[in-house]
Amino acid sequence: MSLVSMPFVDTGFDMGLHIVATVVLVATVAAAGIGFWKLHELPINKAHRTEHKQVGLITALTWIGFVWHWVWVLAVIVAFVDAEQALCKVRDIWKGEPSSRETKNEAENEESKSC
Repeated sequence: MSLVSMPFVDTGFDMGLHIVATVVLVATVAAAGIGFWKLHELPINKAHRTEHKQVGLITALTWIGFVWHWVWVLAVIVAFVDAEQALCKVRDIWKGEPSSRETKNEAENEESKSC
């Protein structure tokens, strides 16, 4: 065999290797597509699982996210952040009301000072 000759050319292996390469290519593209789709549907699945109040908004943002990817990031944020609880925390910070954990720590500090 010389350095110029190609291995497996004009043999039965040639066709077999082309078929194997085609199957591997199609399987890889299909796996990437399925993985992308599952990742893309993550906000919708999370919204349905937690019975989110804004399922329609999250679905619309997810579909728009196919074109504008930054919109998909908004869908993820809306789906995973509990807006009601976050607004309550912001309101408490704004009003200056101590949270239950802070009052518990203050009570423990007062007990240790009095002992």
